[in-house]
Amino acid sequence: MTDTNTLLKTPLYDLHVELGGKMVPFAGYAMPVQYPLGVMKEHNHTREKAGLFDVSHMGQAYVRSNDGSDPIKHLEKIMPSALAVLKPGKMRYTVLLNEAGGIEDDLMVTRTHEPDGMAYIVVNAAFKDKDYDLIEKSLGDNLNLEPLEDRALLALQGPQAESVLAEIAPEVANLGFMEATSVTLEGVVCWVARCGYTGEDGYEISVPEEFADAFARRLLAHEDVEAIGLGARDSLRLEPGLCLSGHDFDGSKSPVEANISFCLGKKRKEAGDFIGADRILKELAEGVDTLRVGILPSGRAPAREGTEIANAEGTVIGVITSGGFGPTVGGPIAMGYVPADYSAEGTEVNLIVRGKAMPAKVAAMPFVEQRYKRKS
Repeated sequence: MTDTNTLLKTPLYDLHVELGGKMVPFAGYAMPVQYPLGVMKEHNHTREKAGLFDVSHMGQAYVRSNDGSDPIKHLEKIMPSALAVLKPGKMRYTVLLNEAGGIEDDLMVTRTHEPDGMAYIVVNAAFKDKDYDLIEKSLGDNLNLEPLEDRALLALQGPQAESVLAEIAPEVANLGFMEATSVTLEGVVCWVARCGYTGEDGYEISVPEEFADAFARRLLAHEDVEAIGLGARDSLRLEPGLCLSGHDFDGSKSPVEANISFCLGKKRKEAGDFIGADRILKELAEGVDTLRVGILPSGRAPAREGTEIANAEGTVIGVITSGGFGPTVGGPIAMGYVPADYSAEGTEVNLIVRGKAMPAKVAAMPFVEQRYKRKS
């Protein structure tokens, strides 16, 4: 068992313990997997009202150019999305590619309002050092990457997130999905982005670490807000079919195989001006051998990561990469890779659980409606 005393701590560690959070190791940090409310109620509360997540373990960084050129244009060399077209305050979900066209990580890229077009990026906790190295090595002397080690990151997610945060700063209600701006919260300048990873409307809020505890307590004092741990965070991202880096893809899977081709920009595909483009463009044109799909087990038993997927003849054809119980769905849900011939919705497969074949079907994703607030 890992001693949590040897793990890194976010600025909210003491608050997690005070709230009764069950602390576990995660990506090198001591993080709350759940609070006394329990995973199920935390999940449902976020879907019904608003949940507060500590995501300070994730990597925040600024990217600037050294020569006056557009730093985001440089990032397009290793990211296939249309990033250079982003206006100030606009953000995009994208992936960090390797030379073979595999996904090293997924991340958010935002063009800030600074005159030099500085980029603000958020990467996954488990891979932030690798991501930073890859960006710096790939882009050489053109860019400076500045990790923001003195910032905490909080996520407020759920249908009441807007009304809760707007009580402190009414202007946040004007942000649309995937928009960000600087906002003064309780006298402190923070970076607020309307995004998240639960399928719900909500915000991610970058705050100075010395302000994080007081600000979290301010939000938690609201009757609509509950603290949410990693357990519910995982079921909340699984229900809308959102990938978990290092599980639903790794350096071997391309964006096409991972079924996230939406992150590929149309003009970027036409130009083919990113690393790994040869493989990715070929897969788009000719199809892929395997594809990430949704899976609905027929029974009540959840299919966990690593569960083998078999066809009717008993031949193993794939593997579950994320799985668990979906409280909003009311049953087990999963995602995994199967041969393209088995990827059609409704295709019957079997899940091998403790040596026994359990019936399941390929299902459309998302499993629940994504409720982002988009501007009309």
